[in-house]
Amino acid sequence: MDITVEASFLPHDDPDAALAFYRDILGFEVRKDVGYGGMRWITVGPVGEPGMSLVLSPPAADPGVTEEERRVITEMMAKGTCAAVLPATSDLEGVFDRVQAAGAEVVQEPTDQPYGVRDCAFRDPAGNLVRIQERR
Repeated sequence: MDITVEASFLPHDDPDAALAFYRDILGFEVRKDVGYGGMRWITVGPVGEPGMSLVLSPPAADPGVTEEERRVITEMMAKGTCAAVLPATSDLEGVFDRVQAAGAEVVQEPTDQPYGVRDCAFRDPAGNLVRIQERR
């Protein structure tokens, strides 16, 4: 089979803050910025990797989500337990320093994990976990 992951969705509650984090701090390029009904979907991705994108989406966008479910999603986002993304870099310390200097919430400094990777972790402005691995 020939299956790839083209895009993953991360919720956001502030499109401008999400854009500033993923574009200005992580250096992702903006591929789409679409508004509809007072909401925005922003598609970003690593420069030079057009086959992989993150869609920063409003958590209330799905018409099948109840008000109670929206409340739970919002609470989970605030706790940082709703969603995560795992990008990789060949310069983990450099990326860590840049993201930390920009004021992102540090969850974990660069660490050698017992399962064989070196990584660090931050929260994006919506509370999503961004765990960055060192590409070896």
